[in-house]
Amino acid sequence: MSDPMRPRASLRTAVVWEVLKDALDRQAKATGRESLDVLDTGGGSGNFAVPVARLGHRVTVVDPSPNALFALERRAAEAGVADQVRGVQGDAHGLFDVVGRGDYDVVLCHGVLEYVDDAAEGVRNVVAALRETGTLSLLAAGLGGAVLARALAGHFTEAREALTDPDGRWGEGDPVPRRFTAEQLTGLVTDCGLRIGAVHGVRVFADLVPGVLVDTEPGALDALLKLEAAAAEQPAFHSVATQLHVLAEKAAA
Repeated sequence: MSDPMRPRASLRTAVVWEVLKDALDRQAKATGRESLDVLDTGGGSGNFAVPVARLGHRVTVVDPSPNALFALERRAAEAGVADQVRGVQGDAHGLFDVVGRGDYDVVLCHGVLEYVDDAAEGVRNVVAALRETGTLSLLAAGLGGAVLARALAGHFTEAREALTDPDGRWGEGDPVPRRFTAEQLTGLVTDCGLRIGAVHGVRVFADLVPGVLVDTEPGALDALLKLEAAAAEQPAFHSVATQLHVLAEKAAA
């Protein structure tokens, strides 16, 4: 996965990265500590972990893939943050076999809930990893974006299948096991007692615009980034976003 600091990759990550940076700043001020303990579940090769470490935070990445963790180690070393990034092999189901409960100020759960056996259990586990006060960043595949993409590609039967399937899948060849609506995601989070801070639609237009246009038209990338940022906060666009991002806060009882 690409680094969110790189311009072309930012089409996929810019909205989440900006929201996450602000959340880290707020959490640091609230705790009075410049360096936070951050857990990145399913963090792979460090798409977010390394940039977060660049901000001065300590990041633990839990991922089931040894290859991804090797790439994470290499990327962290190249970025000069090897001492701030730790990779451990594991998954959301057995999270507390490899990390401690209540040890983290911020937890990232990006691209995980689509693949776990029990999404509700996955959310409960990542919430349990938070300290008494903490922030959860949750990113998952959106149902509406898949329906729209299949329809615009002329696969109308598959679009209807995704729309009616309980898991939001368009057929046996669908590589994504599960998709969510904004209401489903926020419900999973509030069921764990967290307060929703914000919901954003991610990649509302980026996956629909021809790449050649973005790469060759002067100013197109910057204009599209601004459009994505503006649309992300509008609830009307959540239903057609490729991904949905939920930022939530855990407060001490």
